Amino acid sequence: MTSKLKLLVATSTISVAALGFTPAFAADLGTDAGTSITNSVSVAYNVGGTAQTAETDSDMFVVDRKVNLVVAKSDAVNSSVAPNATQQAVTYTVSNQTNDTIDVLLTSEQPGTDDFDVTGTITYYLDNGTTAGVFDAGDTEITFIDNLAEDESVTIHAVADIPNGVATGALADIILIGQAAAHGGAGLPATGIDVQGTAFADDSGDADDPTLVQNVFADAAGSGAADGAGDGYHSATDTYEVSAADITVTKTSTVLWDPVNGSTNPKAIPGAIVEYCIAVANASGGAEATGVAISDTIPANLVYYSSLASGPATVPAVIGVVTEGTVNGSVCNADGSGTGAQAAGVVSGNLGTVASGATETLIFRVTVD
Repeated sequence: MTSKLKLLVATSTISVAALGFTPAFAADLGTDAGTSITNSVSVAYNVGGTAQTAETDSDMFVVDRKVNLVVAKSDAVNSSVAPNATQQAVTYTVSNQTNDTIDVLLTSEQPGTDDFDVTGTITYYLDNGTTAGVFDAGDTEITFIDNLAEDESVTIHAVADIPNGVATGALADIILIGQAAAHGGAGLPATGIDVQGTAFADDSGDADDPTLVQNVFADAAGSGAADGAGDGYHSATDTYEVSAADITVTKTSTVLWDPVNGSTNPKAIPGAIVEYCIAVANASGGAEATGVAISDTIPANLVYYSSLASGPATVPAVIGVVTEGTVNGSVCNADGSGTGAQAAGVVSGNLGTVASGATETLIFRVTVD
């Protein structure tokens, strides 16, 4: 038995007071890592009714680091993209639930269980809030998240290119992986860029050392294949979903008149007038097609028929120049508002936007040599 314990047994009057402290707390995450906590005790006693000098002692330890990083998809919808589009973003929220300021190292992976892979290098951008949550020119390209404070969240865009030839509804998953790291500190004054920190090591299996800040990983399992609980990582999956225009082109010709039969059962003989209809259809369920432009070279033995003014009276006076229109069943209608042109034997026209589920046409006439 120690001398202090003997004293406690022998005295007739004993009082014990534990002297407390006011700890430093993060917003919701408990006491800051590295906070030094000293707890002092004083034992007062009497001997034979006479007060004696109090015995004191104290204990000190530092608060350890509870490492908890949370990566989440920023919203519930997939990111709609078009085939062959560049610099397309999927978006995540990265939150620091650690009782310390940290850096976050960023990597990503494509699981290979989806419909296609993005192309090029996946890059990362910090959303600067110009248009909150939307990737735009105001965002900053980064390789890691610097100095993420306790209980703070940031929005991160992972940006890549979409290959050509992918169909509407095709999906590509991107898993953003964050790894908790020590804050690297200030960088070179000339650059103003801080130093990337070193990833934390898990100290939960080490012997307790009250003088050191030790790391205990408290993160949940993420969506990455190798991202388990309590490993210092966290990850989440966001998805590109292709919305493509499904364009088909159908070109038909109709003989309107010939110099022998007129417009009654006409044939494609020399001097006959033939009407061409180029129908551009965009299947339902996809994206609208914009900037739809047509170029058609008139073949040999045909001559562009530019005017009805000198044409046969029996030819319907529908058009005298290239014009747009619509299709009802198999009938081409010259009822559009746009017009085209012909130059050096090439017919051209711009249909503008062809909506999903719509069909628009370009119509022109020729004569047979």
